[in-house]
Amino acid sequence: MFRIIAVEREFGSGGGGIACELARRLGWKLWDQQLTSEIARRAQVGESAVALCDERVDGRLYRLAKAFWRGSYERGMAIANSRAFDTDRMMTMVEEIMRNIAEEGNAVVVGRGGPFFLRDREDTFRVFTYAPRDEKIRRLVALGRSHEEAEDLVDNVDRERIAYIKHYFNADWPTRALYYVMINTVVGDENVISAILNGMQALESHAVETALRSVR
Repeated sequence: MFRIIAVEREFGSGGGGIACELARRLGWKLWDQQLTSEIARRAQVGESAVALCDERVDGRLYRLAKAFWRGSYERGMAIANSRAFDTDRMMTMVEEIMRNIAEEGNAVVVGRGGPFFLRDREDTFRVFTYAPRDEKIRRLVALGRSHEEAEDLVDNVDRERIAYIKHYFNADWPTRALYYVMINTVVGDENVISAILNGMQALESHAVETALRSVR
């Protein structure tokens, strides 16, 4: 029985909105902006600080400096402070929160490496949404972005996500074998939502039939 949906998405493909509607229809908790808020609460930092680290890798110069100070005697320096908020610290918190989400169930998780953190759970239905570049730009413009800003975001945000997944999970993005459904959202959000819900139902029915055959 699926208790969690983990949605990964190309930027601009509409995965966040689709996840929101899935949560509403199922009566489950949505972990998208709520995940950012929970990280900020635990780290005692502003949500803007969390957003700066969200699904991206800390800059190369920062990582080099951090490694240097960890190996030095100057452990009082701010950059070596274990309480300093950066992507490494955020990822530790995300892993803890993901465990809590999994224990509670009835949740839709958006991005943040959710499909990778939850990859070994049989109760997690993993989804990847994508779309043609023009469709992603169209969606972003419809949400109020300028055409130039939409182009820049579409061309760059996913590069950061690729680096993020490679750095923290040593995996390609997307890892196709990880997902039950990979779907082009150009078919329309309603069709995407139906495909996800029908896919979950089909797999659950198959699991029940397999279990019944095994006891006959």
